[in-house]
Amino acid sequence: MAAILVVLLGFEMAVCADSSNEKYAMVPVKDKVTMVDLGAHKCIPCKMMAPILEKLKKEYKGMAAIIFIDVWENRSQAGRFGVRAIPTQIFFNKTGKEVYRHVGFMAEDAIVKQLGKMGVNRPTGKKG
Repeated sequence: MAAILVVLLGFEMAVCADSSNEKYAMVPVKDKVTMVDLGAHKCIPCKMMAPILEKLKKEYKGMAAIIFIDVWENRSQAGRFGVRAIPTQIFFNKTGKEVYRHVGFMAEDAIVKQLGKMGVNRPTGKKG
């Protein structure tokens, strides 16, 4: 009976891991500048960035993809993106090539500036 329970628990954990991988399989987003913020919902600097990311996600909708991945909940993604500390922000160009990486809290102005360097200017009338 215990062996069956272990097998079932192992299967459930494997399914969770697979669904996590599937969920983020399309990151970076094809044909779109993508910013991925890898952090955790319980990390203090990550919590500080959360409202900034939500704001920019709305502003840049259709222009750039802004994605948050909780690496404490999706550990495989930390390895996939080579994360050693959180938060880590990775910027990918339209072809999916990493062009910039930052570790630690990243202010709104710095994110906007990096997106601008990549050819995605902030929509007018949306500042600050």
